Amino acid sequence: MNQRRDYDAETRDTAGRKYAYAFDFDVMHPFMIRSFEPFFRSGNLLELGSFKGALTRRLLEHFDDITCVEASADAIEAAKVQLGGAAGITLVHSLFETAMLPRRYDNIVLTHVLEHVDDPVALLRRINDEWLADDGRLFLVCPNANAPSRQIAVRMGLIPHNAAVTPAEAEHGHRRTYSMDTLEQDARAGGLKVTHRTGIFFKALANFQFDKILDAGIVGNEYLDGCYDLGQLYPDLCASIFLLCERPR
Repeated sequence: MNQRRDYDAETRDTAGRKYAYAFDFDVMHPFMIRSFEPFFRSGNLLELGSFKGALTRRLLEHFDDITCVEASADAIEAAKVQLGGAAGITLVHSLFETAMLPRRYDNIVLTHVLEHVDDPVALLRRINDEWLADDGRLFLVCPNANAPSRQIAVRMGLIPHNAAVTPAEAEHGHRRTYSMDTLEQDARAGGLKVTHRTGIFFKALANFQFDKILDAGIVGNEYLDGCYDLGQLYPDLCASIFLLCERPR
């Protein structure tokens, strides 16, 4: 990450786009946990880019030793409030490039963060070389360029191509939009071994549209569960793509 970036400003909502929607917190986070849970290792967990602690709070149901690294001071302060001083959590305000962590971790979670990083391969290499335990696992999740909602936006003329970074996304610090092949390319370039790949939640609507239909009660949990299950059949048409990575043996 470039130290001249204003990470507090990047986490704030803008006129054109929220940094995070209710859909992210109420729908995607539980489905991320559902996707991760079969692969969790016993032991500790490192969350890189914890934002305001919403996913951290869910991870507390599975781990009692969590370290969070976050570049935004505003987000760190909000996380302290949201997590309420929960035992077993260490919050580290630092850039990834300069973070000095005292140990290796059995689980590392990097969700909707890598697309913000100036040098993603360097971060993945640092995870592999310094932070991931020998038998640890990296849970790497990014928004998917090929989600139907983005492909529809291309056909509507709202964005020029699937992997485009919109001006609103750039204001929030996005540097790229990954697809399954480009994400795996960076993971391998960082020295990691990809052991499992899938998608999370079949998604034909934009986040703000999901917020509206959820508020109106138009769809329920059965529909959301159906979208999650369908995403297992069509990972390239999901809201997010998920790679499970390990250190090469």
